[in-house]
Amino acid sequence: MAHPDRKPAVHRVAGIDFTSRPRRAKPLTVALGRRQGGVVVLERLEAHLDGASLVRFLRTPGPWVAAFDFPFGLPRDVVQALGWPSAWRELITHYTALSRAEIRAAFAAFCAARPAGSKFAHRACDARAGSSSPMKWVNPPVAYMLHAGVPLLLEAGLHLPHLHPGDETRVALEGYPGMLARELIGRRSYKHDARAGDTADRRAAREAILDALERGTTRLGLRLVLDPQQREALVAERSADRLDAVLCLVQAAWAAGQPNHGLPPDIDPVEGWIVTTPAR
Repeated sequence: MAHPDRKPAVHRVAGIDFTSRPRRAKPLTVALGRRQGGVVVLERLEAHLDGASLVRFLRTPGPWVAAFDFPFGLPRDVVQALGWPSAWRELITHYTALSRAEIRAAFAAFCAARPAGSKFAHRACDARAGSSSPMKWVNPPVAYMLHAGVPLLLEAGLHLPHLHPGDETRVALEGYPGMLARELIGRRSYKHDARAGDTADRRAAREAILDALERGTTRLGLRLVLDPQQREALVAERSADRLDAVLCLVQAAWAAGQPNHGLPPDIDPVEGWIVTTPAR
C-alpha cells in the first residue's frame, strides 16, 4: 500500500517532431516536460536547426524518456525481399549508407512488383496505429526520416528498447502523434504547411485537441497542463509541428509510467513498435 504522504514520482519526458530536412522555417521541434502522477506539465518548447544541435540536446544526462515522430524500423517483408541484413543494427548501418535516391529506387522496384492496393509493405504496428509504411518516400517521406533520424539517436548513445542497447537512463521510443490526434478529433485535419491552408476549421481542430488533452479525456489517462501563452502558440502554428511534439510528449509521459515502457514483449526486432499502440 502506498504511503498517504508519498508524492508520485516525477518523470522527465520529451516529445520530438522530426523532419528529414530541418531548416529555419521547419526546425526539429522538441517539447520538454515532466509527468507526476496523472499530470503532464509542458515546461518549454525548443527548436533545433540541424541534427548536430539535436544530438547535443539528446546527450543531456538522464533519467528521461522521449518519443520521436519517425519510424525506427522497416517492414520485415521488404527487408527480406531486398536481401538486406536481418539484424537491426546491421540493417540500419546498411540503410543509412544508401543515398536517398538509392532508397527510393529499391523501394520503387519492390512496389512495382506488387499488386495494386498493396504496393507498400507495413509493419505489425502500422495497421493498429494507422501509420504510414516506413517505405514511403513522399507524403510523408518517412523513409527519409528514418534515414536521417536513427543515426542521431545512435550518435547520442540513446537506449532503444528491444532494438539497440544504450544508456538506459536516456530512452528513445518511436511515437506517432497522428494516432493520439485521431483518438481526440477523429479524421479532422488539424495542420497544413501552406499559409492558405490554415483554415478556421483546422485552427478549431487544434483547439479541440488541446481541450481534450487538458481535460485528460484520452485512453492514456493523463492530463496536460500548459500556460495560456503556450496554448496560444500551439493553436496559432498552422503546421502544428509544436503540437505534434506535445502529442509525442504525452505518449512519452505515458510510457514513462509503464513496465517495459508500455511496449509488448514480443516486438519484431527489425520492425520496432510505436509506443501507446494497442498490442491486440
